[in-house]
Amino acid sequence: MEIASLLNLQSPISPKMRIAMVGPFGLHPNKTMASRAMGLARSFAQQGHAVKIFMPPWQTPEEADKSWQEDGVEMRYVPLVGGILGITRRMVREILAWQPDVVHCFKPKAYSGLVAWWLWQFHRSKLRLIMDTDDWEGWGGWNELAPYTPLQKRFFAWQEQWGMCHCHALTVASRALQTLAWGMGVPPERVVYVPNGSGISNVAARPLRVQLSVIGEQYSVSSRPTVLVYSRLFEFETGRLVEILRGVKTAVPQLRILMVGAGLYEADAANFRQQAEAAGIWEAIEDVGWVELEQLPALLAQAHVGIYLMEDTLLNRTKCPVKLADMLAVGVPVVAEAVGQVGQYVVNGRTGSTFPTGDIEGIANELIHILQNPEHQAQLAAGAKAHIAENFSWEKLADRLWLAYKNQSIDSAD
Repeated sequence: MEIASLLNLQSPISPKMRIAMVGPFGLHPNKTMASRAMGLARSFAQQGHAVKIFMPPWQTPEEADKSWQEDGVEMRYVPLVGGILGITRRMVREILAWQPDVVHCFKPKAYSGLVAWWLWQFHRSKLRLIMDTDDWEGWGGWNELAPYTPLQKRFFAWQEQWGMCHCHALTVASRALQTLAWGMGVPPERVVYVPNGSGISNVAARPLRVQLSVIGEQYSVSSRPTVLVYSRLFEFETGRLVEILRGVKTAVPQLRILMVGAGLYEADAANFRQQAEAAGIWEAIEDVGWVELEQLPALLAQAHVGIYLMEDTLLNRTKCPVKLADMLAVGVPVVAEAVGQVGQYVVNGRTGSTFPTGDIEGIANELIHILQNPEHQAQLAAGAKAHIAENFSWEKLADRLWLAYKNQSIDSAD
């Protein structure tokens, strides 16, 4: 089934519900809550539902015990007191006091996983519990990359397995996660495929801000041929990226390489810089580091083409990259390695091109072709914007999620 028809369900969102969303962390620097949860929450709030997001801001503790409203969504950073158990109890107490019809926990891990466990054990007959997973967290996933202790790794792996199996419905961001859930014994009718939309579309939806639009028409494309590398640099071996960029710069001497997001993991960024300097391409690189969401649309749209590399690993296959949706949404065609969900966003000949992982020559040649053919680049840019708008708007994704909230079965073959 085509994604457009899969998502365009046109189901009326009524009657009104009280929807609590729960995060394992706050809005930054990680983007699951700011992009995925907030994109869905805003869509439901616009339909007149009451939506409140509960989060422990353990990465930004100065914001603890803060309440505010954003685009019709109530936001709550709970106090960080009492240790893990105390924070979890406080989150559960506040959620139950709000009296939701549905509780949607984002990530079966850490605080959101603990809240889900508590609610399932003691309150599952009183409210509908939905679990969301947008990454593989356990063995073969984030456990292999993040600096967790051995005890944390074992606990997170257990939480993931338990949480995905103990909920009224499980929302997954990728087909690979859907397959993993089926393999764990979760009934297909309880597994709901909800891919990611664009995170920067959340900026565009804010009426009190400077008017921004994800169609990108009012943004200025750079006067220099520009390749965008929008990545945290851990999804692939950086030497391969350097070799590709060196080949492109040889053919396009005026090349500008715009790096966005690489500063979050300092070791990876430092390693890439060393490799780029050795290859003689560092002078072509403009590295802006980690950028706040409000700045992204105008920055990304400066590029003529983006590159998105991914090793073929379990973690990468289960991802549903918001970064891809962001680039395409502002009209940046992408040349990518075809791993996991990438093919859902990068459609050959319409939004860019995909190649097998490791095809350095093919990727470099395609980047050169797009940079040297403005008419082709413009066609792909228009196709990229249309593809995201038609298939991955948060409104359409929320329509699909609504079926899970209402306890309506979704055909597992979709």
